[in-house]
Amino acid sequence: MPGPTQHTGLRSWIERHQLAVFIGFAYAFTWVIQGVVAYQGLEASWTQSILIGFGGFGPPVGAAVVIWASGGSLRKWVSQMFKWRIGARWWLLAFGLPFVVLALGSGLFVLLGGPVDLSSVESPLIYLFVLAWGTVWGGGQEDLGWRGFMLPVLQEKYSALVSSLLVGVTWAGWHLPLFLNATTTHGGWPLSQQLLWLVSILAGSVLWTWMYNSTGGSVLAVAVFHAGINGMGLYHPADTEAMAPDGVPDQALNLLAEATGAVPMVAIALLLVAVYGADRLSDRAVPGREAAGLEPGERGL
Repeated sequence: MPGPTQHTGLRSWIERHQLAVFIGFAYAFTWVIQGVVAYQGLEASWTQSILIGFGGFGPPVGAAVVIWASGGSLRKWVSQMFKWRIGARWWLLAFGLPFVVLALGSGLFVLLGGPVDLSSVESPLIYLFVLAWGTVWGGGQEDLGWRGFMLPVLQEKYSALVSSLLVGVTWAGWHLPLFLNATTTHGGWPLSQQLLWLVSILAGSVLWTWMYNSTGGSVLAVAVFHAGINGMGLYHPADTEAMAPDGVPDQALNLLAEATGAVPMVAIALLLVAVYGADRLSDRAVPGREAAGLEPGERGL
């Protein structure tokens, strides 16, 4: 069995390489679980969705390992997920801005000739379920790692914009198993659509940083915002039959839908940089390592 000295040495090494260890654990946890799902060839189903969502806990697992090994406060880090006292304005933005993105993207889609079928729009009650599911299992669970740990650590050294882009690139790469799984939405995308998705991810990372920094480190607000953006696909007015005639996706129309969804995200991200500045993406001091339960400083970068 490893002795006390070996344990101390391991924890010391983790403390010196905090971001690398975080990313390693996040990727390993997610890729193993979602890789098994892909290998087993599970069809789209609740079982598949639950397993993929479980794999999505890689980022918080990685953050927890690093915080524990570094002697940090897991309670302080987790408390960001329960920070709900952020003011009515920010909750209005967290819940409402996804609908602005939807309206702008849908409007562009229609103006550019995209086929529309309003009869396919889902009930608002379904959106409430999707929002709740997305906050705790379908995407929002990632944010305790990406935004609640990696972002504040990076912001000790880099601007909010640069930190956002670094998180965004890491976050995008972490999704790789979904692209290798032919039964997921991502698995059927051509390269052009994947590149547009990457643009949306980077723009979204800027938006999530703005929400996190502006609320003083509320991962809960970010997770709700994240789930809301993901859930907007339910209300896109595109005619699903026209988008995939005879079950075969029309690549041009799907690319149009992806592009018109990305444009509002990029436009809002650029507006936020112009209004708040790249340094903080907020009008208040940005959360640093202490928000993630770590000692202040620049260790482990």
